[in-house]
Formats: sequence, structure tokens, C-alpha cells
Amino acid sequence: MNPPNSITFFSRFETDILAGKKTITLRDESESFYQAGQRVSVSNLEDGRCYGELDILSVSRVALDDLNDTHAEQENMSLAELKTLIRQIYPGIEALYLIHFKLV
Repeated sequence: MNPPNSITFFSRFETDILAGKKTITLRDESESFYQAGQRVSVSNLEDGRCYGELDILSVSRVALDDLNDTHAEQENMSLAELKTLIRQIYPGIEALYLIHFKLV
């Protein structure tokens, strides 16, 4: 099975992605299928509006406890904000998949 050729983000992240300030996303295992070298369209989760393309640079597993300030900076937020957001979206999760990307 080929991985999907699109990825969605909450609309509040669009500006940061387009400005190159957000360069990673953390997803659960259900979205761990992206592959380095893949190009995907990027759109808003809420309305499905596509606003660009991303090149997937790498995909790796990371424990929630191993997240650090560098990860937070790549998400364009503080580490505390990042961990709070992850706990809201993925309650009880211990590990995530870090998808590093670049806006095309």
C-alpha cells in the first residue's frame, strides 16, 4: 500500500508552516506511514483547503518524555505548550512519530 499523498494540520498552524517556522509534526501510529523523500500536499483539517506541498525529510519514533526544546522550536512553540497540546490531542500516549518536513 502506498502512503497517502496529503497531510492535514489544524488551520492555526498554516501561517507557521508557510513561514517555515513549523518544520515537524508529531503524530500517532495511525499516521506513521509517511516516508522520507515523499512529497505531499498540505491542507487544513477543518475545511480541507490545500495551501502547498511539503517534502517529507524523515520519519522517526520519539518517546513523549524525550521531547526537548529543539522539538518545541521546530513546532514553533514552547516545550510546555507542545507537551500540553500532545496530551490534549493524544491522551495517554507514550510515543509518537516525528515527521520532519520542508515546505516546497
